[in-house]
Amino acid sequence: NEIILSSLRSSGKVAVMASEEDDTPTWIHDDGPFVVVTDPLDGSRNIDASIPTGTIFGIYRRLEELDHLPTEEKALLNSLQTGTRLVASGYVLYSSATIFCTSFGSGTHAFTLDHSTGDFILTHPSLKIPSRGQIYSVNDARYFDWPDGLRLYIDTVRQGKGRYPKKYSARYICSLVADFHRTLLYGGVTMNPRDHLRLVYEANPLSFLVEQAGGKGSDGKNRILSIQPVKLHQRLPLFLGSCEDMEELESYGNVQQKVNPGYEV
Repeated sequence: NEIILSSLRSSGKVAVMASEEDDTPTWIHDDGPFVVVTDPLDGSRNIDASIPTGTIFGIYRRLEELDHLPTEEKALLNSLQTGTRLVASGYVLYSSATIFCTSFGSGTHAFTLDHSTGDFILTHPSLKIPSRGQIYSVNDARYFDWPDGLRLYIDTVRQGKGRYPKKYSARYICSLVADFHRTLLYGGVTMNPRDHLRLVYEANPLSFLVEQAGGKGSDGKNRILSIQPVKLHQRLPLFLGSCEDMEELESYGNVQQKVNPGYEV
């Protein structure tokens, strides 16, 4: 978090940074043209187990019409823009390779770090998520807390009785960036059906990427990018994936988990 903030300060290009690690957004430069929202280290609980982690970010233009407001107010309102106003987003995956995946609104592209030179090499130009996959990614230990619609969907596709007549497999890392990256490459759907993931700096940036790659991002009912944030750390269900898989999932009705007894792990 501190490294990102320091870099944005020195760039002179950023007015506001809003982070998962901070209670409120940080105002950086009065004349910075951009607003950055970020989850600096997604999956941080996995570090001790050497499981992949990542950084997620989104970039907006500063809303100049808010410049007359007090600093705290304009910092917050600049950070609460809908995902449809994103000018860029991306993530960095820290794994067996370091992958930087980004979109500026004209396709999704992934770069791989060459450790010998320090350069990121374009390895996945114009990524397109398959229209359908054969993988679902979710913590199904929560199965009995799910609504009937989600349970029926999972039961159906893993038996090969859905619209795609092959049995689906489960793949779940519990690192959002890692699970999303695999889904982006191979198709299917990755999800957290309860109000857990943050709209501003997790759901919006990844939904922007998946849409630019030809997929969909939803809360189970609504397009993520069209949801107006009302709080910086607002949480919601998140479903990301292939168009055909997402459409089939949403056809099952209620897939949002409302039962949340509290989980220790």
